[in-house]
Amino acid sequence: MTKRAKKELTIGVISDTHGLLRPEAIHALIGVDHILHAGDVGDPLILDKLRWIAPLTAVRGNVDVTGVCRRLPASVVVELGGRYFYLVHSVDDLDLNPVAAGIAVVVSGHTHRAEKHVRNGVLYLNPGSAGPRRFDLPVTLAKVSVADGVVRARIVKLCAGEQE
Repeated sequence: MTKRAKKELTIGVISDTHGLLRPEAIHALIGVDHILHAGDVGDPLILDKLRWIAPLTAVRGNVDVTGVCRRLPASVVVELGGRYFYLVHSVDDLDLNPVAAGIAVVVSGHTHRAEKHVRNGVLYLNPGSAGPRRFDLPVTLAKVSVADGVVRARIVKLCAGEQE
């Protein structure tokens, strides 16, 4: 009897929508298995639209001070594909030791600058801003795949004419 490979899990990671869910973001997220929103949602209707695409885990950001968005947690740990993801709006608010806690991925937003790097075996991922363009930064989100315990992330630029 042969062992079947586990299905790859695809996670859409979005942040700093600030009340704007672009059609390009919706298109990029279609087909993902789960969505993580790292705060500064700006409009609770965005949460409803994202839940229509896939199950959603979201935290509040510094602009989420009223209504439904205010009631989102400041941070959350979610298990996806057998790996733990820690979600917080600003990485400066990290309130645990990711290595000691067994966290594979720390997801944050706030800076509007997409970046990913590994430190002490933990992937730190900021998907950038998928909402209104800020400064000269590109409009981005991220996609993460988890297969057989291996986590891979890539930044996705959303607006036409920008290079990935």
